[in-house]
Amino acid sequence: LNGDAFSDDMKKQVIDTIKADLGQVDLVIYSLASPRRTDPKSGDVYKSVLKPVGSSYTNKNLNTTNGVVNEVTIEPAEGDDIDQTIAVMGGQDWELWTDALLEAGVLADGVRTVAYSYIGPSVTWPIYKNGTIGKAKEDLERAQRALDEKLAPLNGKAWVSVNKALVTQASSAIPVVPLYISLLYKVMKADGTHEDTIEQMDRLLRDRLYNGNPQPDEAGRIRVDDWEMDEKVQALVGERWEQVNTDNLAELGDFAGYQSSFLRLFGFGLEGVDYSADTSPDVKVPSLS
Repeated sequence: LNGDAFSDDMKKQVIDTIKADLGQVDLVIYSLASPRRTDPKSGDVYKSVLKPVGSSYTNKNLNTTNGVVNEVTIEPAEGDDIDQTIAVMGGQDWELWTDALLEAGVLADGVRTVAYSYIGPSVTWPIYKNGTIGKAKEDLERAQRALDEKLAPLNGKAWVSVNKALVTQASSAIPVVPLYISLLYKVMKADGTHEDTIEQMDRLLRDRLYNGNPQPDEAGRIRVDDWEMDEKVQALVGERWEQVNTDNLAELGDFAGYQSSFLRLFGFGLEGVDYSADTSPDVKVPSLS
């Protein structure tokens, strides 16, 4: 299904498809990143921003187009930036989705729902954890607690999973983060602990969500950023952060790996694919035809 994930119409399409194809579902992953959201009830349009809170933030940054390491300054949030970002990236829509699925009776007994978050190291905190997006993630945790109560009659559970830094469309848009990811990938690949998105989610499901031992932290969150936040990994990344510049980026970081991962998000850079061949983007799904 392809459409506005914030809309009531898309919720109805998903519910109708579940009823037709599956009957019920026992796992709902909520993972949305968007610059804007139209409230399906009021029609109000909200716009999210990636800004620090309280003061401007200056640090190293990576131009992912040309591999240049430079300096970036991000001005702080102002006006209703925080409230707007919470309205887009917070927990309200997760609650609306869960309410709609509950009301339709398509959630199975023992259902689990998971929303994703990130904490990361202190170098990213001004623009993420302590920034406008971090305020939205705090609201996500509020929603998790509310959903826990709503799902209790079904023996269900809501979780927030704190994941590792990964190359995604969302993370690539956040200042400072691409440079951090390039350094992190180099260290974790050498350490044998690197995971891409599929491996990360496999470990979340296999070793946390469905093995009877989710290992929640003090705030009740599942943590699969544990390998990223290992003290030795972070110490080496922090050391290289102080040293990295345009000239030594290839030595200290994995910019080539970053670029490859980014291209693969859109289906490019894959061996064995003839990108000059004609292909149809219109592939019919039988149950949706």
